[in-house]
Amino acid sequence: LTSFFGRKLTYLAQERIYLSSPALNGLEMQYINEAFDTNWIAPLGKNVDEFERELCAAVGSSYAAALNSGTAAIHMALKAANVGAGDIVFCSSLTFAASCNPIVYLGAVPVFIDSERDSWNMSVDALRKAFKKYPRPKAIVVVNLYGVPAKLDEIAQLCAEHDTVLIEDAAESLGAAFKGHQTGTFGKYGTFSFNGNKIITTSGGGMVVSQDEERIAKIRFWSTQAREPVPYYQHRELGYNYRLSNICAGIGRGQLRTLKDRIERKKKIYEGYKAAFNQLPMVRMNPIPTDCEPNYWLSCMTIEDGCSVKPADVIAALEKKNIEARHIWKPMDLQPFYKDCAFFGAGEQETSVGADIFEHGLCLPSDLNMTDDQQNQVIEIVKSIFERS
Repeated sequence: LTSFFGRKLTYLAQERIYLSSPALNGLEMQYINEAFDTNWIAPLGKNVDEFERELCAAVGSSYAAALNSGTAAIHMALKAANVGAGDIVFCSSLTFAASCNPIVYLGAVPVFIDSERDSWNMSVDALRKAFKKYPRPKAIVVVNLYGVPAKLDEIAQLCAEHDTVLIEDAAESLGAAFKGHQTGTFGKYGTFSFNGNKIITTSGGGMVVSQDEERIAKIRFWSTQAREPVPYYQHRELGYNYRLSNICAGIGRGQLRTLKDRIERKKKIYEGYKAAFNQLPMVRMNPIPTDCEPNYWLSCMTIEDGCSVKPADVIAALEKKNIEARHIWKPMDLQPFYKDCAFFGAGEQETSVGADIFEHGLCLPSDLNMTDDQQNQVIEIVKSIFERS
């Protein structure tokens, strides 16, 4: 019992190191207090309007609608693209379910596209295969995984050739750039998430950006229950309760002011892991293509095939020290709910690159609140696992 409780107390005494927790900078309270002082704490208000404007300025877009989640943003972008029942929509397979669930909300049919090894993002080769079978999909949802941009220029060109609406899921890549242009601006619509684990947060929230003023206005209309502009409640279309609150938008405004500093800190974390793990021949960090500037949202690693150490071993060893790590996203084509959907692989003989990354990879603690000493602790634990193997 003494031994058991000793270990338990040691675990509790160790301050938890998170994968990616909210990091407040103190600037948020200025906007929150303003909302309280004006008694404008309900949805909409000055903070919402300014957050939309400020995020557009940050990414180089013209119009935006602030919503209560990144999932809602993708849903509204798909609806704005006129996606409906029976329509085909291509989507990155190696992603979180929020990227594709809204396709099903609208009664459309998701078709999953595999990843390339160069960036872990949508494979252009696999996408071309999909276009051969489905030459006119209604839309494509392309994900910038873990803050690294996809080959957005080539994907956008294919969309233009096939008259397909490109929706960029930039939930994980706010502040990242591809060939000098900010992510979220390559498609007809760009979507962002401000969930608690993202590089900036509003506690929960999202945004759709576009150069199309009319479609953004329509998204705002749908997202406020599609209420008609008459002096009583009238609805000609199905609406949704999706708009962001004025309080949450205030948090986002304060967070956005330190976006560049956050990216620099995330980059330092990534480079710290990469330098330390260069000594481990079976370990590779998630790849960063030379033509992009990621935001380094999460630092990830893969373990070479044939190594006795598995991702679950690393995750378990870190958890024993009260340190959070997670598996790579399980690809959507492997999810039971989506098992009957079409999938186009990028590997030899249509094998799945995404499945291989999932099997061999994990996400390392990439928390903005993590100190250098804490990261060194993570590094030493990981290195010790491989040294014992």
